[in-house]
Amino acid sequence: MDIRVLRYFLTVVREENISKAAQALHVTQPTLSRQMAQLEEELGTPLFVRGKHLTLTDAGVMLRRRAEEVAELMDKIEDEFASREEVGGIISIGSGVLRSSHVLTRELLAFREKYPRVQYEIYTNTSDYIKEKLDRGLLDFGLLLEPVDISRYDYIRLREKERWGLFIPEGHPLAQKEQITREDLKRTLLITPSRQSVQSEISNWLGEDFQNLDILASFNLITDMTVMMNTGEACFLAIEGAMESYVGRGQVFRPLCPELATASVLAWKRSQPLSGAAGKFLEEFRQRQA
Repeated sequence: MDIRVLRYFLTVVREENISKAAQALHVTQPTLSRQMAQLEEELGTPLFVRGKHLTLTDAGVMLRRRAEEVAELMDKIEDEFASREEVGGIISIGSGVLRSSHVLTRELLAFREKYPRVQYEIYTNTSDYIKEKLDRGLLDFGLLLEPVDISRYDYIRLREKERWGLFIPEGHPLAQKEQITREDLKRTLLITPSRQSVQSEISNWLGEDFQNLDILASFNLITDMTVMMNTGEACFLAIEGAMESYVGRGQVFRPLCPELATASVLAWKRSQPLSGAAGKFLEEFRQRQA
């Protein structure tokens, strides 16, 4: 299967119309129609439901997902080899919403000032999503919050610590406190992280089962839960960096006492050699973090 045909397929999917896709690709409509028909024949299944607008069959949806991954990986390969002589190209990084993201951002800006041909693609998502993209070779690096299974990765642990605490509505009684104790946490309606490893960490700090807390909802990415912030009742159990931009906008942050703090790591796939801009960035990042 030709990568060029997969790119043609993705253009047809985006335009939802053979004629528009042909114009975008600078090929004739009959040529593009023939390519799509041959692709369906090669795969042995229809990819499109043909009507006023083209829509995808279930097989078409599956192919789109795989074609996007293949196209992204080919772009990375081409970029890495194109930038071997002069440091340039794209470095792709996945990150959670972390305080240590500020440290990484400073490093990225400093590196680009030295190598202005470098650009960055930043993906913000959960640790599981980031690790999946690392495993597939679609990310160069992942910034991950511990505790996390990093047995398949090499990594650098950042010095910046991530403090756990509560994001509290300003009118809530706990907003008057400077710190949040175990007893405070037990008596509070909470919105909590869904990661099992994080729940185990909090259970150890709490001294009892995490499930004994009064939990309204759980989240895998806290920014998706901000719609619930204005209820004035529930408090978010999260790391300090997760919602820093909301402090002063009806929310305050109060750390746990005794302190619960975890580190974050910049990780990369152990079996994947980093070349070009990504390899150079790692070399300089390692020196600056030593």
